[in-house]
Amino acid sequence: MEILKSPVLVAKIQRFFGVLTDIKAVEQSERKYVITNRFWYYLFVFGTALGDEVFYSTFIPFWFWNIDGAVGRRVIVVWTIVMYIGQGIKDILRIPRPGPPVVQLQQKWALEYGMPSTHAMVGASIPFSVLFYTMDRYQYNKSLGLIVAILWCSVICISRLYLGMHSVLDVLAGLALVTTLMFPLVPLVDYLDDYFITNPLAPFLLIVLSILMIVYYPNSGKWTPTRGDTTMVISVCVGVMIGAWLNYQTGLMTQSDLPAPYMIMWPSYSMFGYLLLRTLIGFFFVFLTRLVFKSLSYSFICTLLRQNEETLKKSENTLQNKHKTAVDLGCKFITYGMIGFNILYLLPQMFRFLRIERPTFFTEM
Repeated sequence: MEILKSPVLVAKIQRFFGVLTDIKAVEQSERKYVITNRFWYYLFVFGTALGDEVFYSTFIPFWFWNIDGAVGRRVIVVWTIVMYIGQGIKDILRIPRPGPPVVQLQQKWALEYGMPSTHAMVGASIPFSVLFYTMDRYQYNKSLGLIVAILWCSVICISRLYLGMHSVLDVLAGLALVTTLMFPLVPLVDYLDDYFITNPLAPFLLIVLSILMIVYYPNSGKWTPTRGDTTMVISVCVGVMIGAWLNYQTGLMTQSDLPAPYMIMWPSYSMFGYLLLRTLIGFFFVFLTRLVFKSLSYSFICTLLRQNEETLKKSENTLQNKHKTAVDLGCKFITYGMIGFNILYLLPQMFRFLRIERPTFFTEM
């Protein structure tokens, strides 16, 4: 166990993949290193991006608009539950990330704790939940899907070691935890998806439950970005599910008449053109939604709490700064909730008006 936890092992992994560090400089907390293998560097930077906000904000809408909504909703719920549990445990255990002789190639996550690796959890939960929810729904090579899922997960896990953000034990703990969670989650989420779409009170239940999850998120004893990131994940899920609920309740979403498993329809030239249009128009409005609602919600909550907006923005992020925490979390909840709602409800309506919608979008229960 101590060997897996040792930062020396991570430093050896970094050197194996071509990161040469100045030990004295690292001990003095100076980030001095030389990348000797660009291939591994860019591969693992890409790998770690697969568990970051940029990936979520592109993968999620693209999947809904162009691939399959039923699978997308289930994957989003699995992702949200896995992230919440992983982030919460991380702030309860409070185990720091690897120190010298490891060099941290990215400082973005340096303020967060290390155990378990939520990147490893996401790296396993997303590709494998996609595999589980599509294997009986579509006709395709399951062995190839399994290989892709394993490669996806492996690149993300190794990237966390390469970048010096986790110990081997952090990664293994994340994989063990997500494996344990996936067994009950996969069938449970099937039930939850149907319940939250068909229940008339679902939006109320989702909003109340999500607010309780954010308010009673485990306190780590110091401010870390994990609570804000977790709020973002929860709010996207809530927005997506409310959008899907509204599609169903207004009669837009209906059950497909065709029996599963379905044949995969590869796009023709015209369909590919519609795909590009949906993606470009959709991403523009997602960006616009984030820009508008981030500004408006921040100002609104500051006014509600009688706080000066500019002064609050410049103040420090600490647990004692209650107003800043409330404003930041509230802003994320409203902004990303609206993004999720637009992805599933408003933008598909626009695509239908422009006659560039995906034909099966409203038949994916």
